[in-house]
Amino acid sequence: MIAVRLRGCFGVLLACCLGLAAQTQAQPLRLYTEEYPPINFSQNGQPTGLATEVVREIMRRTGQNVPISLVPWARGYQQTLVRPNTGLFVAMRTTERETLFKWVGPLTRNVTSFYALTSSHLRLSDLEQARKFAEIAVPRDWYSHQRLLAEGFTNLNPVNGPAQVIGMLKRGRVKLMVLDNLSLSALLIQGDIQADEVQRLFTLMYSDSYIAFSTGTDDALIQRWQHELDGMKADGSFAAIYHKWLPGEPLPSLEPLPAQP
Repeated sequence: MIAVRLRGCFGVLLACCLGLAAQTQAQPLRLYTEEYPPINFSQNGQPTGLATEVVREIMRRTGQNVPISLVPWARGYQQTLVRPNTGLFVAMRTTERETLFKWVGPLTRNVTSFYALTSSHLRLSDLEQARKFAEIAVPRDWYSHQRLLAEGFTNLNPVNGPAQVIGMLKRGRVKLMVLDNLSLSALLIQGDIQADEVQRLFTLMYSDSYIAFSTGTDDALIQRWQHELDGMKADGSFAAIYHKWLPGEPLPSLEPLPAQP
């Protein structure tokens, strides 16, 4: 009798596991991005930008038509952490994130630094000096936010996105902000700030950006997307998109950076 009951319980458990697996596989692929010009952003209500064009070309080559939702970064990040068959672009591949996602890339190589208004005449050269300031503006849940938290910073002011970071610096709400080199020019234009009004103080980190997929995404899809991206780099279509949005910027290296410590 006990054996029969155990077999019955095992059967129920197996059925539940199989049902959960089938439900996971049945969920359609979903993609998220954010306002991060010129890499990905909205124009006339539609996602566009360098990474968006690359993603759409990958989908064309794989025969997919996946909707792209433009949302605040923290929302897209959390959804990709917990929801199977979900992708987020672009995401910096760092040590803190390495095992949290599956990766397709790289798409860009970024230099992330501390910046201040030129009129502030600040002179900073290291993290220890940066700790002394009342507040530092960073986009919430960005790689830079996570890195500075890992470094023990307690004076961070996380906001919804990079445009808000620019606005805080312009209005004098903070003296320091942390952003990357590829998005800075477009964000300054949006914020009505001249390039010479902002100065780079020192570099925080170098990183490569990727399309990050949830760990519940099929490995076959990851391999197919990486294969198509590699094909775009080989046939020149990736370079054409890249230079359209980032004229004069060097292409990301064929050898990706290791996850930064």
